[in-house]
This record gives sequence, structure tokens and C-alpha cells, in this order.
Amino acid sequence: MELDQPTLISAEQLKEFTINVFLHFGVPKADAVQAADVLSLSDLRGIDSHGVARLHTYFDMFKLARINPKPKITIARERKSVCTVDGDNGLGLVVGPHANQIAMDKADAHGSGWVSVCNTNHYGIASYYSLKALERDMIGWSMTNTTKLVAPLWGAERMLGTNPISIAFPGLKNKPIVIDLATSAAAYGKIEIAKRKGKKIPTGWIINKEGDMTDQPADMIEGGALLPLGSQRDLGGHKGYALSAMVDILTSVLSGANWGPFAPPFALRQEIPSRSVGKGIGHFFGAMQIDGFMDVPEFKLRIDEWIEVFRNTKPVKGQKAVLIPGDPEHEEEVIRRKTGIPLIPAVINDLTDISKQTGIAFL
Repeated sequence: MELDQPTLISAEQLKEFTINVFLHFGVPKADAVQAADVLSLSDLRGIDSHGVARLHTYFDMFKLARINPKPKITIARERKSVCTVDGDNGLGLVVGPHANQIAMDKADAHGSGWVSVCNTNHYGIASYYSLKALERDMIGWSMTNTTKLVAPLWGAERMLGTNPISIAFPGLKNKPIVIDLATSAAAYGKIEIAKRKGKKIPTGWIINKEGDMTDQPADMIEGGALLPLGSQRDLGGHKGYALSAMVDILTSVLSGANWGPFAPPFALRQEIPSRSVGKGIGHFFGAMQIDGFMDVPEFKLRIDEWIEVFRNTKPVKGQKAVLIPGDPEHEEEVIRRKTGIPLIPAVINDLTDISKQTGIAFL
């Protein structure tokens, strides 16, 4: 069965509703605006799984007092260009921007800044943070670990998160190059959507609970696992696994957060880890001053040339042109700022339920 047609709602209306929901739980106004900004950019750039579609999960976590609405974010350990931040179990949508700001400030002072974060929660789209660095003529890095969904290479159980990475490079006349990818073969949201539609998925995305590859989405949801980027060894699965391990170590082993299978769940229905090996989940942010390498305008001009050369690559049959990382999101943002955010009925129902429980007007 196909998903019902979405309803278009303005980004401004959704953002105002989101702010009011966070305020309802005692989140300070500045933090509520910051958190809503992260979710809003997810929706505007077409990354629907990380926008207001997640709001009901935040709502549930606040109701159960599993997220601190007024965290005291502190620097637990520090050297000139590096530090560890403790998020005091605050919203990742607040802790993340705060830590990213520290990384950029350190880059201003020392050429680069690197911040590992513990005791935090889900932080939205990774590219929100790398894009922020572009506003200061820096190259931005962002990554986070997540609840276990992915099997390691040759493993038959969930041990790692989808562990996304983002890095962004500014152009002069062209839109920036924005790399934002999960280190799994597919996003969990794609598995859920395929199951709801009653469709098969490509072989190589998932395994069932016995460790066998399958094209049935229910096999993964019911005890199976996602595979790392690349899937099998012969197709480069060891590379996706290594990237995921890198993210897990930088975000969580280094910061004192829970790593690997011990990362706590964001959604309430997900499995609770058997034990804790740290505090919360972890993030990692980096910022690099471009003018420490070359003049900023020259770098941006060289990025423009790089983009134009790759755009002129001979395309394969059926495609008009080669994509530059970030193209789909840039194009979607232009459209959605004009037409609004398309919300499927399931998300509308979630937001309506929040409205009923809080008394905050939605539609």
C-alpha cells in the first residue's frame, strides 16, 4: 500500500509549533529556538526523517524525564585547540550547537578546533553543524554515534549505530559541497518505509536475525541488522565498517560516552543496552581555518572549479548530469522555502497528538 499524499505546511508554522513544544517542557527560550532551528533545517533540506517527524520522540522523552531541559553544559577537559564537553543529558539539538560553537571559537584562536562530546542525545542532521562553519569561512566537521542498528563486517547482530559523518566546503559562486552520509548501507527510515509499502529492498542492505542477507524489510526490524556501507567484503563493506568504528571512537570512546552496543536508544521502543560504559551518546565536531592553508577567496574559487569540472563529467545513460554532494538538499531547500514542508499523515497525526496533550495549537 502506498503512502498517502503529504500535506504542505509552512516551515515558519512548524518551527513556531516546535518552539512552543520545547517551551512546554521548561526548555529556556533561546534553547527552544536553537533546537527548533536544527529540526527546521532538516525539513527544509528534505531530510524528513530528522525533522519534525522526530518531535514526538522528543516529546515522549521529556514526558519520562529522560532529557534534561535545562542542562549545565561544561568543558570537562581542555587544551588549546581541543576539549571534551559534558552535555549534562541535555537536548542534543542544544548541546551539539554549543559544542560546535566551541570548536569554531578554538579554530578562530588556534587555526583549528576539535571537540568531543559526552552525556548528550540525538543532535539532528550532521550537516547542520558543518554548514555553520562555512558562515565563518571554515571547513566544518560533524559526526555522532547512535543506538545500535548495524552489524560489523561478518557479524550477525547489531553492534554499531548508523554513525553519520558530515564535512562541508564553501564555494565562491557555487553552492557549497556538503557531504552528509550514514556509515550504514541504508538508513533505517528507508527500511521502515519499505515495510509500510509492502515492498522489497535491495539485497545488501540488511541481514535477518540468523545473519543471512534478505530483501524483506521485516527481517531486519524483527531482530536483524543493517549492514555497513558497502555491504559485503568484496563490495567494500570493510570500508563502511571502518568508517563507523572511527565515528564511534572519536565521538564516544574519546569523550567518555557510551560506545558501540551500549549507546542508549533515542526511540522508546528500541532495546535498552545491557549496561553502561559511559554517559549518554557522543558527538564530535571540528573546524579548520581555511586561511591557514591559503587565501579564502582562492580556495573558494578552486572549489568552484572542482564543482564545474565534475558537473561536466559524461553522465551514464538515463542521467542528465553527475551530482555534486549536497545538490539534492540545496535544490529541495529552494523548493520547500517557497511551497512548504510536505508532511505525511503519520507525522500529521503525531503532531496533532502533541497538540491535544499540550494544548498547543498546530493546525
